Amino acid sequence: MRVAIVLNTSWNIYNFRRGLAQFLLDKGHQVIAIAPRDEYSDYLVEMGCEFYPVKLERKGSNPLRDFDYMRQLFRVYKESNPDIILQFTIKPNIYGTLAAIPLRKLVINNVCGLGTVFLRDDLTSKIAKLLYKISFRYANKVFFQNEDDLQLFLEHNLIKKKITDLVPGSGIPLDKFHPVDFQRNEIFTFLMIARLIYDKGILEYIEAIRTLRKKGLRAKFQILGFIDEDRNLGVSREQVQAWVDEGLIDYLGTTDHVAQFIEKADCVVLPSYREGTPRSLLEAAGMAKPLITTDIAGCRQTVVDGLNGFLCKVKDADDLALKMEEMYLLDNETLKGMGEASRIKVEKEFDEKIVIQKYSKILDCFTIVQERKTRKKNRSIPKVATI
Repeated sequence: MRVAIVLNTSWNIYNFRRGLAQFLLDKGHQVIAIAPRDEYSDYLVEMGCEFYPVKLERKGSNPLRDFDYMRQLFRVYKESNPDIILQFTIKPNIYGTLAAIPLRKLVINNVCGLGTVFLRDDLTSKIAKLLYKISFRYANKVFFQNEDDLQLFLEHNLIKKKITDLVPGSGIPLDKFHPVDFQRNEIFTFLMIARLIYDKGILEYIEAIRTLRKKGLRAKFQILGFIDEDRNLGVSREQVQAWVDEGLIDYLGTTDHVAQFIEKADCVVLPSYREGTPRSLLEAAGMAKPLITTDIAGCRQTVVDGLNGFLCKVKDADDLALKMEEMYLLDNETLKGMGEASRIKVEKEFDEKIVIQKYSKILDCFTIVQERKTRKKNRSIPKVATI
């Protein structure tokens, strides 16, 4: 079977969906990677995937450029002729589904997070919701990464419940993110891993650090992540450097080897405003680290408050500071126990194998449907089917 995996970057496919792609290849399927070309595109080819480049403007909503992206996907779908298309993130979900309609392709979408669509009530948000509603009428299956996002789509009448299902984010490979022997740092170290945009709670993290510094807390505060200088959403490089110069944070840049930084941290923090299921927290939990995150959709699924970390109020720097101070004051035995609880939670709920099994089940169902159609000498694929 020919299976297309469509995402907004080749980096994203390689880092977050590599396990799924490798599973499909090992099962004898042909995997078609469709994304903008970057340095990770060649890695996908080396794995054994076919690669088809497309151009995508990830930021903004320019109608002409979005239409061109949809046109590119139509051309690629027609040329590569996949039997099933697996799409992830907002624009592939919407425009990939629309592009697949005239080709009558089986489409499986994954809502990895809502971005700013449901955080704002502006024209762009209204258009995005309308496009979701139109395109998802033609999807065969739509996975959500948390119950809150699923319910929000149902409440806004953007999707039919019968085609929905839940998956625990992208899942994590437990063999890659594994616990190390517990050792508390001499200087307690907090680590935030995120793209540097305001919706990740970066300003709340900075203000919480200022509060803790004033209290005389002897701790390190680190940030690891890409500086995204979008004029509306991103923190500027100059601002990050100003925080470094002020002595508030250590900026660690970006890396493909995040585990080495998680290993050296005592606690991982993510005060985000909304998430699908944050990969950074899952990776940290997999390495038996306690967590602090906001009590909002996506984030709260990763933490049992008081067991493997603390939940704080969203957009509340004072409450975040209190939870960070509470974590700092824990004795070694309690801190170690929280980390162990994180690992147990990830093993039970967020193993990458759980996600892969969901997709494997769909492929098996599709194969059965196709075999039945062949027996009936009817090779056409229904425009809309529920799996």
